[in-house]
This record gives sequence, structure tokens and C-alpha cells, in this order.
Amino acid sequence: MTKDLTVRVETEKDYRTVENITREAFWNVYRPGCLEHYVLHRFRSREDFIPQLSLVLEKDDEIIGHIMYAKAEITLSNGEKMPIMTFGPFSISPQHQGKGYGAYLLNSSMEKAKLLGAEALAITGDINLYGKFGFETAKKKGVIYKEYPDADFFLIKELKQGVLDNVRGSYTDPKGYFVNETDADEFDKLFPPKQKLKLLTQLG
Repeated sequence: MTKDLTVRVETEKDYRTVENITREAFWNVYRPGCLEHYVLHRFRSREDFIPQLSLVLEKDDEIIGHIMYAKAEITLSNGEKMPIMTFGPFSISPQHQGKGYGAYLLNSSMEKAKLLGAEALAITGDINLYGKFGFETAKKKGVIYKEYPDADFFLIKELKQGVLDNVRGSYTDPKGYFVNETDADEFDKLFPPKQKLKLLTQLG
């Protein structure tokens, strides 16, 4: 698989292609339509955005996937801040899903994050998926999702072994993940029209 795959840093000329892939990957998955392509668009101008870890996956010189990383932190029980990273949106073009490309991009990106000094990653996601990549339910490691302390969907992974030993604290998503839905709808008008559908599988 790796011979025809390349992971590289996103460039400005990739922005619209990447945003469209993100839109296609998330459309009607968690809500009617999606916000993720607008989240990505806005995040690029934030200080907690990590441009070296905004990575595209190319297959035969065509972009088929993207992952974005951001600076985050755990607020420790003593009030101190422990710097970590988070990632997302994480997208593979729908026509290329289920073929191992997402795993390849995720593993490659985590290796690059470690090289850039990340010692731990925290995300919200499905343990049945991300457990395969070394993530654990964060509350078992002493770190809670502040908004939902009992959340099983809040996951964490050590990139430096033992860095979370004896850590007790809470986590809140970086503010860049929260966007105005009206602004997102206006941004979405820049893309080809797609039908928003309310599906039983969506959240809420």
C-alpha cells in the first residue's frame, strides 16, 4: 500500500480540496449537513493550530484524506496546565474509506506529532475504533472530560510512556471547535449544493 501513498503538510493551494473532502466525509453523519469543514477553515488562523500537523494523504498524487492537529491542555488538580495535543477533523474521501488509508494517515500523523514533542493525545471518539491505535478511556487514566465527567467517548493516548502516571485533571476542547452555525451555513454556500438529511444514526 505504501508505495502509492504520500503523507505531506497541507499547503494553501490544498485548502479548498481538503475542505471539500472533509465536507464529503462528514455530511449527514453526526447531524444534518456538517460543520467540520468550517471548523477546519476557521482553525487555520488560530494560535493553537499546528500547521506542521495539518497533513494530507495522497494516493497516486491525488489528495484522498486529511488530518488536523491542535494544541490542547489538561487542567491538573493543582491548577497547573499540562500541554498535550488533540486532532480532528480527520477525513478520508468516502470512495476511499474502508481500505486502510485512514489507519495509515493516523499512524503516520501520530509519529510526526511525537517528533514535534507531543507527549499525549486526547480526543472524543469511539473506543472500538481508536482502541486499535492505543487510545484508552481517559477517565481510567485520571483525566475527565469536563463537560461530561463520566464520558466513555473521551479518549487519551500516551506518546511518551508513563507521562500520565499519577495525573489527575480535566480537559475541555479548544475553543476553535465551537463555531456559529449560521456562519457555517454561509460558508457552506461556497460548495456544491447537498441535501441535509435527518437520520436515526445521528447524534441527538
